[in-house]
Amino acid sequence: MSQYDFDLFVIGAGSGGVRASRMAAGFGARVAVAEDRYLGGTCVNVGCVPKKLFSYAAHFAEDIADAAGYGWDIAAPGFEWPRLVTNKNAEISRLNGIYRNLLISAGVQLIEGRARFIDSHHVEVDGRRYSAERILVATGGWPHVPDFPGNEHVISSNEVFFLDSLPKRALVVGGGYIAIEFAGIFHGLGCETTQLYRGDLFLRGFDRSVREHMASVLAEKGVRLRFNSDVARIERNADQSLSVTLTNGDQIETDLVLYATGRRAHTDDLGLENTSVTLDDKGNIRVDEHYQTSDPAVLAIGDVTGTVQLTPVALAEGMALARRLYRPEEYLPVDYNDIPTAVFCIPNIATLGLTEDDARAKGHKLKVYESRFRAMRNTLAGRSEQSLMKLLVDKETDRVLGIHMVGPEAGEIVQGLAVAVKAGATKAVFDATLGIHPTAAEEFVTMRTPSRED
Repeated sequence: MSQYDFDLFVIGAGSGGVRASRMAAGFGARVAVAEDRYLGGTCVNVGCVPKKLFSYAAHFAEDIADAAGYGWDIAAPGFEWPRLVTNKNAEISRLNGIYRNLLISAGVQLIEGRARFIDSHHVEVDGRRYSAERILVATGGWPHVPDFPGNEHVISSNEVFFLDSLPKRALVVGGGYIAIEFAGIFHGLGCETTQLYRGDLFLRGFDRSVREHMASVLAEKGVRLRFNSDVARIERNADQSLSVTLTNGDQIETDLVLYATGRRAHTDDLGLENTSVTLDDKGNIRVDEHYQTSDPAVLAIGDVTGTVQLTPVALAEGMALARRLYRPEEYLPVDYNDIPTAVFCIPNIATLGLTEDDARAKGHKLKVYESRFRAMRNTLAGRSEQSLMKLLVDKETDRVLGIHMVGPEAGEIVQGLAVAVKAGATKAVFDATLGIHPTAAEEFVTMRTPSRED
């Protein structure tokens, strides 16, 4: 008989925590999960799922406008924000129920409440103590809003999904993928939208061609882009609008300010000081390649560790950890190379592998294939918007090192190509592959002449 209540106690029922719990329970471990907010974590509740639903809603504005070129007369279209929020809430509730059933059916004990470490083997939830041989922290990240006068007037990506009404004017602060997605969503839903970023160009870390192309597309759509700008203070006006003063003295009048300037590890009130767990200089829990913290009894996975902040990464880490602990003969470490990702702005961005700058920094000599074209759908619609497709090829080995795209359904297209890149596909393999005509995706297998090469 074990001296502990559980073999594994998981704090956080997000993507990583749920996957690790279910897998460990399936391998015969006695598992409990504590969650104090919502099942499914950030992704299901205030992240990728509701965000993509909102992105779909915003897309319809262009779809309706484009329909006229294809013979459709759509009279007086209207949009009701409360209906979108209500339907979104119903879908999230359905997904919460699915996550609950997955845990229970796997034999995991679900404990609703905030778990706090008493020591390395004991936690307390709502006054009740539990013991475990190992404790896994999978509490994810939390939006960060910097300190400045008037920051109490802003909202984060947690609150934006629950607004009572859609603002007429919106200011989105930030230059990452969350900021660019919501700038597109607000604009698509009819808001007068400004995006503010303190750097010279948003989407730092993405390929330069993608960043420049997206800035051009958004500007053409009518999103007001303010680079090299930052907020100094915000004041609430008598009519409840907001006056935003920038560091250069300029003012912006708006109805809503959304701060999307980054997320931090959600470690508040976990009681980590009662363990020997250590944090890095950004507040992330330090772990080794096996997700082991500096405390022998405590592990951590997902966004709380500062890993790549993507749901599939947390899922893979949860699976790998469960196998290492309870089915070591099946253990395979997570491969963090060539991870595909998408940004659900309008149009979509998808990226895979190395950027042009990163590839050269790693010593690769490149052949760069780049194509910009107007998607077939845009012709009769009279829309001038162009898509971007880019391949980075190692000049010596012919291996495809990076794929980048801006355009409709970019994520759906690049997901398939990720399999080929993971398998080590060369440009010759792409060239030998017949395209599906007429599609945008065929461009990736018909680009024959490099735009430039080293």
